[in-house]
Amino acid sequence: MGLDLKKQLQYWSIGLVVLVAAMWLLGNVLLPFLAGLAIAYFLDPTADKLEAMGMSRVWSTITIMLLAILIISLFLVLLIPQLVQQAASLVSAMPDYFQQLQAYLIERFPSLLDQESGIRKSLESFVAGMRDKTGQLANALLASAFSVVDALIFIVVAPVVAFYMLLDWDRMVATVDGWVPRDHLETVRKLARDIDKVLAGFVRGQLTVCLILGAFYSIALMVVGLQFGLIVGLVAGLLTFIPYVGSTIGGVLSIGLALYQFWGAPELIVAVAVIFVIGQTVEGNFLTPKLVGSSVQLHPVWLMFALSAFGSLMGFTGMLVAVPVAACIGVFSRFGLKQYLAGRLYLGHSVKKEKEQKDSADV
Repeated sequence: MGLDLKKQLQYWSIGLVVLVAAMWLLGNVLLPFLAGLAIAYFLDPTADKLEAMGMSRVWSTITIMLLAILIISLFLVLLIPQLVQQAASLVSAMPDYFQQLQAYLIERFPSLLDQESGIRKSLESFVAGMRDKTGQLANALLASAFSVVDALIFIVVAPVVAFYMLLDWDRMVATVDGWVPRDHLETVRKLARDIDKVLAGFVRGQLTVCLILGAFYSIALMVVGLQFGLIVGLVAGLLTFIPYVGSTIGGVLSIGLALYQFWGAPELIVAVAVIFVIGQTVEGNFLTPKLVGSSVQLHPVWLMFALSAFGSLMGFTGMLVAVPVAACIGVFSRFGLKQYLAGRLYLGHSVKKEKEQKDSADV
């Protein structure tokens, strides 16, 4: 005899609470394992295609991982040194930029920035603090990103986890499918397919959009001659994952740097602004509709809330799981709403009465 609905809800609720508590308590420990799981999930379709071409699962996994290691190694060798150098130079140059801004404001608005003005004192204090804290800020950024031990663990564990997860992915899916309560098998399978569709449509598509825009912004800004164009372009492209944030931060930062660097060449300042206009036009009209599509049904506001909430609770690990959890909640919410609209709580007895009256009329 199956459990009644009340008992099932109790058990599912307890399981959900235990899962959330475990993720909150073990957030840092779970990071390399979640990263490996995410990598395996994204690469599984490629492994399936290689299997369909006649390659075994083992060799498909080995081939994919070797290519991924090669690409990551090239990225580390070619881009990381320049990124670190430009980031350090940008942090060191920030006080000079604020000094220039202060001088411009004093020259343009002398009545607002006289010797006794609170705005002037605030700017002077801020610039002095930035100058004093520049070295500390750079060290803090490097130290807070990862400790040496955590970084080594992540670099070693995540690829190993990804390899084994990718190798056994289909087997794991079949095993989990065997654990599903038989009374709800088809419903759970449908929900799983919907979640997979949302994740595949959004995460894979959005990551592709981020990479394309990051490459475009970086190359275009460096061609124009903007200092720190590589790091600004990559930041703008990667932050495109959060709707409107990447283009806003990248555009403001790039135009601010262009104003400082190209003050005597307004055409270059306009060129920097045009780069971001072109990027947003292409992203909004071609890249996102083509690669992400309209079937994802993840509202930008809901996505930003999920990233903020999980990031504040679990740090970087929370941001890693924010999008999958938001997708799951969205699928479950739409399923619950559909059940509610078809149920008695919403319809009441009116539909039943109408059906009885129609049957009586037919008789």
